[in-house]
Amino acid sequence: MQEYQEFRSEFNDKYSLVSRKILRALSENARISISDLSKQLELSRKTTKDRILRLEKELGIRYTLELDEDKLGIGNPHLIMLRFGKKPSNEAIKAAFSRSHIPQVVARVNGSYDMFVYANAQRRDEYVHWDKSMQISLAEYGVSWYPSEVAHKQLGFYPIRNELIERMEMAPKHKAILKALNANSRSTFQEISKQTGLHFNTVAYNYKSLLELGYIKRFTLVMRKPANLTLVALFDKYRISDRFEEDAKYTRYMFKADDDNSMISRFILVNELVGANDFFGAGIFDSAEMAQKGFVNPYRKMHAPDKANPHYGTVESVILGDLPIRSLETRKAYSTLVWKPQQEEGQ
Repeated sequence: MQEYQEFRSEFNDKYSLVSRKILRALSENARISISDLSKQLELSRKTTKDRILRLEKELGIRYTLELDEDKLGIGNPHLIMLRFGKKPSNEAIKAAFSRSHIPQVVARVNGSYDMFVYANAQRRDEYVHWDKSMQISLAEYGVSWYPSEVAHKQLGFYPIRNELIERMEMAPKHKAILKALNANSRSTFQEISKQTGLHFNTVAYNYKSLLELGYIKRFTLVMRKPANLTLVALFDKYRISDRFEEDAKYTRYMFKADDDNSMISRFILVNELVGANDFFGAGIFDSAEMAQKGFVNPYRKMHAPDKANPHYGTVESVILGDLPIRSLETRKAYSTLVWKPQQEEGQ
């Protein structure tokens, strides 16, 4: 068995255990009450509230929703890797992508590629039209566009913009409440009532209905990347060998590895793709050196039999949307997908 070298994050150790537990609790359920959280931590309500306010300010926390895209009818998720011959400004990129409701996350990267985009649409033809129109609009920058369908999300989620929720087919009251919670998942019924113009009891009734429909997977949070950490995003197109599944077991171990009670989960995204690339992963490390030792190099080694040739770089900025930087118990959150040869019926 290939070994993965465990290590601890110095960033996590800078925060107290109480702060790490608070962030974990809010990542798992952003709607937990101050009373329940203070009892869980055996702290006073005031101390708990003050700690939350300090963390919100320091980490740039935004409370949002982890949504079930399939149940919402947006089943065309794609990740696109981009390279430019002439790099456009962040302002030009934002102007180009924000015109549409389809791109959800647009991130600038410094490495062997220049940018990645997560996009989703209600209809396949709608996605295809947007895909081709974006390539045309970026042609002046000599864009090379490598799209892949997201086949399985082993870890993490992509926060959905309210511009896409606005286009979804659902009851107007459901839509209004869903957008309010997506903007701030800790909003009280009273705050949502004031924001939407709906009666308090109407908000409460339709909130319960949204939960029953299963649109919301989790009330959670996202935060900006701490300035002193390195966020690496890696694409790969590999040639699958007969021992691919055996190699994948080792990479799963790597993706699940994390500090106990981590302030930020080490790996925030792990996706299987179909198309220009076969894999995408993103992780946060104390430094570029640790990103090489803890992600890029072991990934290469583990998938050497599959002729792995990853394209990777550090995320410089998120131009549109948010990345799911938060704290979860990775081993519990990871959704394993096992690849097996297709068998004919009757075999």
